Amino acid sequence: MTDYGHDLLFGSFITPGNADPQAVVALAQTSEQVGLDLVTFQDHPYQPRFLDTWTLLSYVAARTERVRLSGNVLNLPLRPPAVLARAAASLDLLSGGRFELGLGAGGFWDAIEAMGGRRLSPGQAVEALSEAIDIIRGVWDVDTRERLRVDGRFYRVDGARRGPAPAHDIGIWLGAYKPRMLRLIGAKADGWLPSLPYIESLATIAEANKRIDEAAAEAGRDPRDVRRLLNIGGRFGPRSEGLLSGPPEQWVEQLAALTVEHGFSAYIVMGDDPDLLTRFAREVAPGVRELVAAERAR
Repeated sequence: MTDYGHDLLFGSFITPGNADPQAVVALAQTSEQVGLDLVTFQDHPYQPRFLDTWTLLSYVAARTERVRLSGNVLNLPLRPPAVLARAAASLDLLSGGRFELGLGAGGFWDAIEAMGGRRLSPGQAVEALSEAIDIIRGVWDVDTRERLRVDGRFYRVDGARRGPAPAHDIGIWLGAYKPRMLRLIGAKADGWLPSLPYIESLATIAEANKRIDEAAAEAGRDPRDVRRLLNIGGRFGPRSEGLLSGPPEQWVEQLAALTVEHGFSAYIVMGDDPDLLTRFAREVAPGVRELVAAERAR
């Protein structure tokens, strides 16, 4: 069993389609109104059917009051890290500390290259992401007086001024599945953010947690400092043998098990149906919190 003891978060994963922009904003507002903690949007800057995710995040921050916001996950190859760091800190300040930084190393390289980005191999993409994290944290570190210098292979800053500092300690959450990315999470990130449909088995989760924990320990960090988040999909209906395919009480049992046995503490439901978001917030989230609290009290 692996429970890292984090508070539980529940969120939405909304498609940033541009056919009806205000419907996207309304889903984010619904997420807040029904009690979800987090609103996230996928980021594909090369997709002409989508709104620009950063612009959308900023707009939604201004149209909400409580809910936290994140890209899920932001496309690093098309967003220079030093500029991204200042943008993230600025949005965090403007929103009252409600922004988290979900990052991805990139994957759709034909589309990225078509937009002017640099094509990288999987290994290069991990190295570039590692350099980017150093730059982002360096920009936020206003307590260090020296100007920021990072002489990376893919990203370089030479004497950049630091700041602004964000309103709170922004979490850097990485979407990742492969061993090198998992080790990077343990060494430098604050969260692991995979999607359940891409996880092969519960054994895969255990192996990933092990890699993250070992890398964290090697870096002198406490593995419990790394939050485990999970994008989930499912449907409500009659009880079944499937994962997240049944009534709310079945969702509660299965998500609570993922928390106390596999360490996940944030669940982000994928879908653009306001009824799904409402039931998830009002029928599933309270039950998971109650069941996990009871298990932890033992």
